[in-house]
Amino acid sequence: MRYLLYAEQNYSYAILRPLQEAIRRRGDEAAWFLAGSEINHSYIHEDETKLENVRDVIAWRPDAVLVPGDHVPSFIPGIKVAIFHGFNVAKASRKESREHFNIRGYFDLYCTQGPNTTKGFEQLAKKYEFFSVRQTGWSALDPLFTNVASSTAKDNGKPTVLLCSTFTKKLSCAPLLVDAVRKMRDLDEWNWLVQFHPKMSPEIVAEYKALQNKNLTFVETDNVIPLLQQADLMICDTSSVMLMFLMQRKPVVTFRNQTREGNRKEHLINVTEAEKLHDTVTYALGYPAEQMSKIDEYIADTHPYTDGKSSERVLDGIDDFLEKDFGKLKRKPLNLIRNFKQRKKLGYWGL
Repeated sequence: MRYLLYAEQNYSYAILRPLQEAIRRRGDEAAWFLAGSEINHSYIHEDETKLENVRDVIAWRPDAVLVPGDHVPSFIPGIKVAIFHGFNVAKASRKESREHFNIRGYFDLYCTQGPNTTKGFEQLAKKYEFFSVRQTGWSALDPLFTNVASSTAKDNGKPTVLLCSTFTKKLSCAPLLVDAVRKMRDLDEWNWLVQFHPKMSPEIVAEYKALQNKNLTFVETDNVIPLLQQADLMICDTSSVMLMFLMQRKPVVTFRNQTREGNRKEHLINVTEAEKLHDTVTYALGYPAEQMSKIDEYIADTHPYTDGKSSERVLDGIDDFLEKDFGKLKRKPLNLIRNFKQRKKLGYWGL
């Protein structure tokens, strides 16, 4: 089997590399295609195969295309497999139909993360009849449960707090917490790690970099997993990275969280005033039993796998799809306008 690792953003590396490892363990082939201008080609490792253009991809003829994003060109060979770029955080700024459960007609198979997404995609699969669903867990979390991070956190006995934030202005806590983080940093109670989405405003990044001292480190990385492992608690807003952190059974304090009404929020401890953030973090660092019980319930519904083998389940799911469903589904939509945009983006006009 040949698997194409289709990547458009730097976060794709951390999602696709566990799958690459599982593919190699099988004795199969994996190759990367880096599409568009927003992904850093220098992050490719020397032992990884990169296909330079669409013609090379078509000549290589992958059997399956693994996509941690929302779209993929139909003119690339192979079944198209959605493996997601994050958890469903149900942001209030977007309708559900425009977010996690948006069916764009690109994919043959959705590999879901847990019961609360599997149910929704299975209902949509019955409605549209041109894709299938397998619950596998999320490949990006495999290293979280299997690899021990080489810690950069200071060995001083103080808890480590990780601040993460989305780049979306209406949702981001980063611009609102600069002064509060500075004050808490100066209390010398905790070690601080700060990491933002790669699209975060350069001005905001500069403000937090200026806060660096013996208590606070700003981290730029394409792999957030080691930071999640090192921290004891996360401060966040409405970014899906907070749910990755939560899967370790560690508390998350959110600032003005904007999860859509009607969706579960009890696994989070939300704060709306910066002045209350310190006391809330202090409380959450005690891992209160009632809160941990709510976190456990959420984990069971969202990502019940802690064995680090979701990548293997994805590959098994692809095998099962090819055996049972391939060639038996309705034809996917033509997506003429979307595919024209993909051709223009990738500079490919061949058949």
